[in-house]
Amino acid sequence: MVQAVGEQAPDFNAVDSDGVTHALHQYRGKTVVLYFYPRDNTPGCTKEACSFRDEWAKLKALDVVVLGVSKDSQKSHQKFRDKFALPFPLLSDPEAQVAQQYGVWGEKKFMGKTFIGMHRMTFVIDPEGKISHVFTKVNTDTHATDILKILQPL
Repeated sequence: MVQAVGEQAPDFNAVDSDGVTHALHQYRGKTVVLYFYPRDNTPGCTKEACSFRDEWAKLKALDVVVLGVSKDSQKSHQKFRDKFALPFPLLSDPEAQVAQQYGVWGEKKFMGKTFIGMHRMTFVIDPEGKISHVFTKVNTDTHATDILKILQPL
């Protein structure tokens, strides 16, 4: 089941491309953007990651923590981060444990085939650790801008 707005976000431990372990509770007091994506170096995932990179100054000015999560290895994440100069951590979830906690691991359909995989979803977690927004449909070109709109209402 996908975690919902108002629920306490599940805590987790996951390692980034530099071998640093991240746990959600480390970020209490900050807004966290936890985004799940299927795979490094694919067109949609690259657009999404680069949208966060391109809006990084605005996100950082709001003291927002951005964490990307996929099943890819630390080595794959490091190459992806280096290739696109991504300034935020990418967490490796090889057993899909974090994805399962958030309800984003499950059945998918692509080109007429059904398989189990990572759904592209994002959770905005408030400074108290509660989910304040869930993006179930992500526009990979404008995702960071869409998040900024909910963090900086007009």
